[in-house]
Amino acid sequence: MTNPAIHRAIEAVWRIEAAKVIAHVARIVRDVGLAEEIAQDALVAALERWPDAGVPDNPGAWLMTAAKNRALDRLRQDALHARKHEALGHDLDALEAHIVPDFVDTLDAARADDIGDDLLRLVFTACHPVLSTDARVALTLRLLGGLTTDEIARAFLVPEATVAQRIVRAKRTLSAAKVPFDVPQADARAARLASVLQVIYLIFNEGYSATAGDDWMRPALCEEALRLGRVLSGLVPDESEVHGLVALMEIQASRLHARTDAAGRPVLLPDQDRSRWDALLIRRGLAALDTVQALGGASGPYALQAGLAACHARARRAEDTDWARIVALYDTLMQVAPSPVVALNRAVAVGMLQGAAAGLAIVDELAADATLAHYPWLPGVRGDLLEKLGRGDEARAEFERAAALTRNLRERKLLLERARSIGR
Repeated sequence: MTNPAIHRAIEAVWRIEAAKVIAHVARIVRDVGLAEEIAQDALVAALERWPDAGVPDNPGAWLMTAAKNRALDRLRQDALHARKHEALGHDLDALEAHIVPDFVDTLDAARADDIGDDLLRLVFTACHPVLSTDARVALTLRLLGGLTTDEIARAFLVPEATVAQRIVRAKRTLSAAKVPFDVPQADARAARLASVLQVIYLIFNEGYSATAGDDWMRPALCEEALRLGRVLSGLVPDESEVHGLVALMEIQASRLHARTDAAGRPVLLPDQDRSRWDALLIRRGLAALDTVQALGGASGPYALQAGLAACHARARRAEDTDWARIVALYDTLMQVAPSPVVALNRAVAVGMLQGAAAGLAIVDELAADATLAHYPWLPGVRGDLLEKLGRGDEARAEFERAAALTRNLRERKLLLERARSIGR
């Protein structure tokens, strides 16, 4: 009979250990797709054996050993099939020197520094720019997050078959492009690291403010992105932008509980009960910002955004917010990483500092930008500024236009409620 407790334990172990196992096996077989198949075989073995034998004292080491033994078996089979016994013999002997021969309960099966190196290789491989953004996100969540295809599909509200195809195509693309399972050299690392950070932040943002569907947020994705960011900061501790991204996510995640009311309705930043913000996450975020400062990376895009989040985190009340500091940070961010969305956010800050008319003037200029044509928060911000200026009919029309543009049900209800509340 199936033991639900054992299966929950296996799922939990797999979520924690999957990336380490896949990464270590990938170094042996030099193929990410094959490494995942072999790791899944080890998971199946656990599902078959642990319900009867019990969960080992060190389940991660059990999975690692099972997967590595299977990897060696696969290499032997390939060697026999290709009739290259002698050519691969020495390589197999070398690999076996690092294998603990049975299911032992020790992490000596793979030294911690080796696991760190392998994880870093897996991060850079899964987020390789040769893949589309959607493929990078799906593959990262699959390989590094241990999420199932169904979980990824539900998180992003796409069919499971679509996610499965993305993952399969991503593996084929990596193989066809002969992407090496390695950390890029220094001259290429910056560009590749930017891709890695982009993927992690995309995952976080989808959790923080869901693009579509019935849920305002998907906290599990925020947690997954935070976990990946923390792992990455430990793997590349001297990269200031990694710490900048972690700081940004920690501080933003601190608001999750306050972003909805008891009925699950969205609560925007100015109206949030700040006593519900997570003080531990704020402290972690500010500590990560201190690390950024120590590394001399305060002008990086993620560090600047973390600085913006910190301004809100440090304000005990909404009216205590340092809007002058926020506008200054946005001015710098517009120089370092300009975008229409950053410009729109800056307009909000200018409106808070200099008055609604000043903010509206900037928003009206942005209205001509084609990239914001279908962005619901452009009319949403414009509606807010118009309402503050007493132009109720125009504000109502803007909120209704914003509601028509969003694909998130909770967001649509919020905007329509704003429209209906004008003039009451």
